[in-house]
Amino acid sequence: MYKKQKISLVIPAYNEQKLIEPTLSNVPKVIDKIYVVDDCSPDQQNDVILNCAKKDKRIQLLKHTVNQGPGGAIITGYLQSAEDGFDITIVVGGDHQMDLSEVSHFLDPIIDGEADYVKGNRFILDKLEDTLSKMPKSRLLGNILITALTKIASGYYKTMDVVEGYTAISRRAILTINWKRAWKRYGYPMDFLIRMNAYGFKIKDVPRTAIYLPGERQSQIKGFQYAMKVSPMLLKNFLWRLKFKYIYRDFHPLVMFYYFSFFLIPVGLLSGITLAVDYFFYGGHFVTPSRSIFTALLLISGFQFLLFAMLFDMEEGK
Repeated sequence: MYKKQKISLVIPAYNEQKLIEPTLSNVPKVIDKIYVVDDCSPDQQNDVILNCAKKDKRIQLLKHTVNQGPGGAIITGYLQSAEDGFDITIVVGGDHQMDLSEVSHFLDPIIDGEADYVKGNRFILDKLEDTLSKMPKSRLLGNILITALTKIASGYYKTMDVVEGYTAISRRAILTINWKRAWKRYGYPMDFLIRMNAYGFKIKDVPRTAIYLPGERQSQIKGFQYAMKVSPMLLKNFLWRLKFKYIYRDFHPLVMFYYFSFFLIPVGLLSGITLAVDYFFYGGHFVTPSRSIFTALLLISGFQFLLFAMLFDMEEGK
């Protein structure tokens, strides 16, 4: 227990035979329950988990019958934790990459009413230099790209390190969100952020130390390839968030600003392309001042609507 709150820990596990034991052996006493969710792992990790459970009675192994992905494993843990009455649920990976001695940093903002969802951030200033020196460069570019896309998709413009899996969530948030629609594969942290915003929950970034063990396979994320794979999901969920939050839950005119920009910018770009084609391939016979001014107005108006929509969205996401 921590400050009179019942705390659980969820660990999604797949192919973690080598690293699950050091992860479990470093769980602090403030954690009352440990749910390890086996996502149909083909290795011998469950034998290791069950052996650890003999020494630590807090450990409970939950098994999937069908592989769902890390997001699906976390949701299974969330729902079990909420059903068992725990107030706050922590999530870490089974790859011993997250320092559980820092768990109080994740719990305090929820207990103090500052947030419903707290996530680690390896790029906060006091951790930035350490992170940049440890993080593989192949992952850094992907992290930066996917963070930029997620800021727009989620409406949380002040967050960073959106692929981060070290999180804490309140029981209220778990019980409120419809997890059946959540993304369950890699990319789930960004999906979860979008859902937090759509339901009006506050989030907070806290600094955390990254652990990279030499010679060990830990995260399976491959930077730029990962960013490209989850981009369609971000676009789809962004459009869903606008509809759910600003039309269904409570109307806000910023949604109209977004929709106007979605229309005006593509039409303006198409008009600009036709002007360029006329100029370069047909001698500019069809390029007139009125067409040029009309194209410029479309683009200027479209980008103004987009920027105002993003500004209002940023304010709503605080």
